[in-house]
Amino acid sequence: MRPSIQQRLEQENDHRIDLSPLLDVVFILLIFFIVTTVFVNETGVEVDKPQALSTTQLEQTVIMIAITEEGQVVYDSSNIGVAGVRATVFQLLQAQSRPVVIQADKSVRTELLVQVIDEAKLAGAESVNIATDY
Repeated sequence: MRPSIQQRLEQENDHRIDLSPLLDVVFILLIFFIVTTVFVNETGVEVDKPQALSTTQLEQTVIMIAITEEGQVVYDSSNIGVAGVRATVFQLLQAQSRPVVIQADKSVRTELLVQVIDEAKLAGAESVNIATDY
């Protein structure tokens, strides 16, 4: 005896795969990766860093300050100047203690680099480092 049209439609519907649980898992994974991602706050300017043999990798939660070839002191794409380093670093250290990393162009005068280091130290930074290439 041949199955009726109604029975054949019910049999075809039984062979479908339910994608709802798969979509739930994908969204949970997406949320997990978004929450656990660490965003690095770059300085916003291109700096030609000097090379060093004793380079070490620092953690991701650092305060990045750049000194350009023209002598501009930049934090988060804003030219803060030497005078703005102390206030900026002091404000950022209020939330949590973290190291300061200075990305100085290799042609920057030593006097300017020392002034930026001094301002960061006077703001309360425990660790001031200079970024280099290896």
